[in-house]
Amino acid sequence: MKKLKSKIKRGDEVVVITGSHKGKRGKVLNVLLQKCRVVVENIAFTKKHQKVSQDQPDGGIVEREGPIHISNVMLSEVFDKKKSN
Repeated sequence: MKKLKSKIKRGDEVVVITGSHKGKRGKVLNVLLQKCRVVVENIAFTKKHQKVSQDQPDGGIVEREGPIHISNVMLSEVFDKKKSN
């Protein structure tokens, strides 16, 4: 897989432009350039089965943000400029 250069960085405000989460906004938590994906807060939750450990003494099912493809998000400043025109 080809490594991608991206204008989107950790901490940027982005808008999801396609997919089931279209129109939602959030802050970028992590950028995975090798896989061309970003993790955005409060978007694309997945459930992870957590094994019992010292950190998680009860174990169980934990919900956390999942990655979405980088082409499905746009910087909110750019999105707002396009909407105003």
